[in-house]
Amino acid sequence: MKKPLQYIHIGVGGFGQYWCSAVLPRLRELGLAVPIAAVDINPDILRKAKTQLGLADNQLYTSAAQAIAEHKPDFIIIVVPPAFHEEMVDLAMRHGCHILSEKPIADTMAASCRIFCKVKKAGLKMAVTMSHRFDQDKQTLEREIKSGKYGQLSSLIGRNTWNYRKKDSWGKFRHEMADPLLVEGTVHHFDIIRALSGANAQTVYAVTWNPPWGEYAGDSNGLITITMTNGVRVSYEGNKASATTLNGWCQDYFRAECELATLELDNRRLRVMSDLNGERVITEKQLANQAAWTNAWLAEMFVNWLNGGEAPPNTLDDNIQCCALLFAAIESAHTGQPVDVQNFLQKNMKAVEQNLPRTKS
Repeated sequence: MKKPLQYIHIGVGGFGQYWCSAVLPRLRELGLAVPIAAVDINPDILRKAKTQLGLADNQLYTSAAQAIAEHKPDFIIIVVPPAFHEEMVDLAMRHGCHILSEKPIADTMAASCRIFCKVKKAGLKMAVTMSHRFDQDKQTLEREIKSGKYGQLSSLIGRNTWNYRKKDSWGKFRHEMADPLLVEGTVHHFDIIRALSGANAQTVYAVTWNPPWGEYAGDSNGLITITMTNGVRVSYEGNKASATTLNGWCQDYFRAECELATLELDNRRLRVMSDLNGERVITEKQLANQAAWTNAWLAEMFVNWLNGGEAPPNTLDDNIQCCALLFAAIESAHTGQPVDVQNFLQKNMKAVEQNLPRTKS
């Protein structure tokens, strides 16, 4: 059996606590990877991570640069706010470390493209844990659609609605930021839509707003239409200021209209419906089973990739398309015009490539 890889976990507070308690212990149990340091600006939360990860005092750092320089890990895990992702990626590249990062790649399209270009140029491996797509119910629906049993997919309908209208009910920072629905919510559903349709987005048209009762600085509601590169049409509704939570996190609604059946995922129940032969036939599908889902599964696939296995489905090459759809949707919402997502991506990537420093031959 191969020796476990070594990693440094950067950001053990907030969502980093989920990693410390529910994700990273499994990597140790599988013999895949072990922590050699943890980093956070809060010394108090570092002491908690010390116990969770089985670290010593000299493995706790408030400086990521110092931790990476002193320990030279095989890879780093980034669970810090998106605005700091590029700084952490630059540190990793300086020491030849691979990267597993929380979503999104970065907080802007330009920064996402810079990270993409720099990591690819350095020949390093990077994956992004856009975990929602890799939950049990969405994976079951994706596998059913792609099984071919129901013929060609024509369209997708998605819905995510919450009663989060009161300030601080969805985390204080989300009520104060620009575009909270798209940046903090719909980005996950964009990724799911790409997976279910089996294609990237070609065009997006987003209408977003905030109703008088939504206590947000930015837009909490949205209606979005997308055409995928394979011709699948998508209609999506997002609402964080609803009077009732119809489909919240992990309880998503998606309806897939296929040639031979309609597949409906609603609150973790999947039904297949058809009345093409007369009376309607409704079949409830059991959700798929496996050892791990979401971040735990993604972390396992990432380490197996570093050990020479297949690339996981959430590599940097894949996730740059999710960033392109997100930031194109934001541009559409702000301008009131549809945006060609692939042209948007190429334009931003070209601008970044022209401004990156060139290596001397």
